[in-house]
Amino acid sequence: MTQTMFEPSITSRPVYGVLTPAIGSAHLFVADGEGAEAICDLFAKPEAAAMKPVSHIIYMPGANGCDKTTALQALGVAQFHRSPSFAAAQSRLAKVLADAHMGLQIYTAGTEGLMAQVAALAQAAGLPYEAVQQEHRGSLARRVQCVHCKGVTENVTLDPFVCSHCGLSLFVRDHFSRRLAAFQGVNIDAEDPGDVPASVEKFK
Repeated sequence: MTQTMFEPSITSRPVYGVLTPAIGSAHLFVADGEGAEAICDLFAKPEAAAMKPVSHIIYMPGANGCDKTTALQALGVAQFHRSPSFAAAQSRLAKVLADAHMGLQIYTAGTEGLMAQVAALAQAAGLPYEAVQQEHRGSLARRVQCVHCKGVTENVTLDPFVCSHCGLSLFVRDHFSRRLAAFQGVNIDAEDPGDVPASVEKFK
């Protein structure tokens, strides 16, 4: 799957690039699902060969069943870790960031929810948001925070959708919070209770 092209939107909506080899003392890659293809594309570039002895890949198969573990293992990088979920990988990622030295380069690829959470952890470790290279691949499903109960629902594909925490029908906005690593969901029938349009699969 090639890099996703997004329609122009509001300024808070993230814009993603293409993973590119960078000069650094170490290279950390975090991806899920089809995001593995972006890493493979990067390592197919001649200038990336020297990165392998100092590269660490953390990978989670996609929620849609996409598993590119074999392709990533075949790259022959110094460290490869497969995790069942981002939650399971979070402690490992936090330790890598805590132990990092000057010159660490960070790359993340795959779904927006995964990339946002990696960037948020990097920020918490003292790195600027812009220091994390991001390339979208695969599902458009969103990680959405209900602005009313503050609960976060993962892998949202419908708009509107029912909050998994408080049960309100939410309109999914393009407004994105870097701090929360989530899009914002707002009650769609606050003024006319029960007047909820049919859900449409917008973020497949």
